Amino acid sequence: MGIVTTASSAAVDGDSESATLLIPKTSSTNPQNIPKDNFNMAYIIYFTLGAGYLLPWNAFITVVDYFSYLYPDVSVDRVFAIVYMLIGLTSLLFIVAFAHKSNSFVRINLGMVLFVIALLTVPLMDVWYIKGRVGVYVGYYVTVAAVGLCGVADGLVQGGVVGNAGELPERYMQAVVAGTAASGVLVSVLRVLTKAIYPQDAHGLRQSANLYFIVSIVVMLLNIIFYNVAHRLPVIKYYNDLKTQAVNEENEEKGDLTGKLWRSTLWDVVGTIKWYGCGILIIYVVTLSIFPGSVTEDVSSEILKDWYPIILVAGYNVFDLIGKSLTPLYLIENAKVAIGASFARLLFLPLFYGCLHGPEIFRTEIPVTVLTCLLGLTNGYFTCVLMILTPKTVQLQHAETAGIVLVLYLVVGLAIGSVLSWFWVI
Repeated sequence: MGIVTTASSAAVDGDSESATLLIPKTSSTNPQNIPKDNFNMAYIIYFTLGAGYLLPWNAFITVVDYFSYLYPDVSVDRVFAIVYMLIGLTSLLFIVAFAHKSNSFVRINLGMVLFVIALLTVPLMDVWYIKGRVGVYVGYYVTVAAVGLCGVADGLVQGGVVGNAGELPERYMQAVVAGTAASGVLVSVLRVLTKAIYPQDAHGLRQSANLYFIVSIVVMLLNIIFYNVAHRLPVIKYYNDLKTQAVNEENEEKGDLTGKLWRSTLWDVVGTIKWYGCGILIIYVVTLSIFPGSVTEDVSSEILKDWYPIILVAGYNVFDLIGKSLTPLYLIENAKVAIGASFARLLFLPLFYGCLHGPEIFRTEIPVTVLTCLLGLTNGYFTCVLMILTPKTVQLQHAETAGIVLVLYLVVGLAIGSVLSWFWVI
């Protein structure tokens, strides 16, 4: 195949671009040839992209109190979660099937435009149609449709961004994954500020919701600019050229990847990364079956009152970011350990059950808060570890496909976890 495993370490002027990539034999892998990521611009862009594609989802679930006020007869956050995840899953299935016939640059730009349209829908509808009125369920159905559109956009953007990051050194995948956590922290900070500043009546909730969506729209527009700048950066062009060379070598040896050859290649990639994918899947089955549904709806505090779920969500998001920021300090390189630890997180299910239905001491604020923070910390760290390790197990020209398939596992886990979250109600 003309492919070998080669480690590229520190780049020019000490700029660390270390990663183990499966790259063409004929490529020059001398660290001195790797362009410097000046001012860490590529890292910042991928961090912002990671934050951007999850920000719409975080905005929808964080303003759930306003949607619950408008539509009191439905379990808004659980409906949102199922619609978002299932539509995102369907979107990803199409992308995996036709990834070889489409361009990630086009997919990502299209997805970000769809995000902007969906995010604009809610505040515009609120200003011109809902106007803060309770029980206008046409608005509810339009909002659910906007969530579904975000699911389509997420499949396009997340699959593409993670796939692109998989073709780069590990620090860029870490940037994307940490960015996803940062979006949750940003929304939590906004939630705390708006709750402190705005009155918690209909008018205050409405102002808060519109602020979240405006901030999300601004970030998404910034992402569109950033992404269209990223491919011009020397360090990104360098790795894109390596991929192009790898693709050309494979085409010379096997011919164009179409029909049976593409399906065979796809199944080879799936077979290579399946256990990594199962680790990611189980991480999100556990997390989504507990968070945000159980944390926002099923616990209560006489002391903290309606601040309690806000503090829990903020705690989860902060520790998720901490977990996703730990891999530069220590990365578990033994995949079996990382995958085993992911399955060990199933212990959170009986522990949280004890916090909901166990002895009174387990249902107090401290045990619930500690468990929620640990849920976030382990979710962040092991997600980041597996996302970094997975694309490096396949040849460079298939790293994007591996990244998309990994996101597919992730979204399946999210969808299953969203469905299982209803069992806390039952």
